[in-house]
Amino acid sequence: MAVIDVLPSDGKVIDEGPVGCSVDVCCDDFRHLDIGLPPEILRLKDAGYLTQAVAACDRLLEQNPEPSLAACVRAERYRMLETPLHFSVSRDRAIAMIREEWPEFTEEQFDDLIDRKRIDWRFIDGELFVLDNFLDSLRVYPKEVPGLRPDSTDGIALRNQMLREMESQNGLTRVITLKASVSVPGALEGETVRAWLPVAAACRQQSHIEVLDMTSDGSIAPTNASARAASWVSSTDRSFSVTYRYQIDVAYCDIYGGALPSHPCMDAPLPEDTSEDRPHIAFTPYLRQLTEHVVDGLEDPLDRARAIYDYLTQHVDYRYQPPYLLLGSIADDCAHSLRGDCGVMALTFITMCRIAGVPARWQSGLYVAPDSVGPHDWSEFYTPQTGWLNADVSFGSSARRMGEEWRRRHYFGNLDPWRMVANDRFQAELVPTFDGMREDPYDNQMGEASVDGRGCRQREMLRKIELIGLISDLSRTH
Repeated sequence: MAVIDVLPSDGKVIDEGPVGCSVDVCCDDFRHLDIGLPPEILRLKDAGYLTQAVAACDRLLEQNPEPSLAACVRAERYRMLETPLHFSVSRDRAIAMIREEWPEFTEEQFDDLIDRKRIDWRFIDGELFVLDNFLDSLRVYPKEVPGLRPDSTDGIALRNQMLREMESQNGLTRVITLKASVSVPGALEGETVRAWLPVAAACRQQSHIEVLDMTSDGSIAPTNASARAASWVSSTDRSFSVTYRYQIDVAYCDIYGGALPSHPCMDAPLPEDTSEDRPHIAFTPYLRQLTEHVVDGLEDPLDRARAIYDYLTQHVDYRYQPPYLLLGSIADDCAHSLRGDCGVMALTFITMCRIAGVPARWQSGLYVAPDSVGPHDWSEFYTPQTGWLNADVSFGSSARRMGEEWRRRHYFGNLDPWRMVANDRFQAELVPTFDGMREDPYDNQMGEASVDGRGCRQREMLRKIELIGLISDLSRTH
């Protein structure tokens, strides 16, 4: 199953960043979000007066403020211009969309969903708008919206069968072949297009990585790159693809039952695995207090990590999120709202583990099931007795939601073989370095492109991931 982002109807490449953006902004500016806007601009932004707030940012930037403040203002300005593109459904339109499936749905029920944080919203120039995929988010919890068509349950039995097999055999191996592609059809003749597509990276789960085919004149980042990708530079090509194969080996051990890995990965944690990585992995006062409460009385690092996992999987509900560039301090916001998606939950687990003295780090790439392929994020943590292990908080939270306690426990210490790991650090640089502003300044799962040094937005690219093969018989690969 392909995951595709669709171009705008005219297929044109927009001149600079979001519509109307004339300020140079780059991915590194987003590292300065926690500097904060001046209070006069922040009040406009929080009240939803985005047009006035953007104009105030322009006036401030004309005064050449201190570099870190200027970076924050550029990033915040960009976020405000992007916000209406994703929070695009008005209150009346949202109610009408629900009534198309659930005619009896009332305005009072809509307001109740807003009050209970079931629908993500923003005020934009005095009017409430909700996230464009709010219906998909509501379907995750069908009991709350009984009149809507529920989320598809296709594939659940197949997934659970695979997990049971993994547990009975103490692990599984799969050989996976994927094809990734990106195109920028709106680029004009003579313009230089650069493209990056994520590929499997060498890590403790993945090995035997082979590039089987790729668009000519491309290059591949080193196998240990933090955001591994194939890349191209061309003034003629507008479409790029790479096909690769890798082996993924996942062991299983029942951490809740007291078992420890038989072959632990004892690679020493790095200093960055225990420190802040602001603005999103930030040791805020609330996260410090929450973590202290969750791990109170626990001295063993494994017990601490498990307590954090238990708290998050039992309290944080899965909700679709806007692009992460629109989010504030991701881990702190999740701890306050108890809402998030896979990456939000992973960052919160990582942050709390680090506060608790447990080294933890990011992993992301794809979830590769036989019937679907899509972006996914999770985490790793380290204890002296286990070495590096995985935790997938969002899958654990989903298991709790579905009443599958065995599966919730599975995803502490274990993953599954339906993965592709491309990234081991949040907000890692691409190789070679991206020019301009990335579509996703934090992660690389679907690919990026730029035209004459200006980063392309989602609506300007066609991106696709195809599953070519997923097999367990290793002899078939040779």
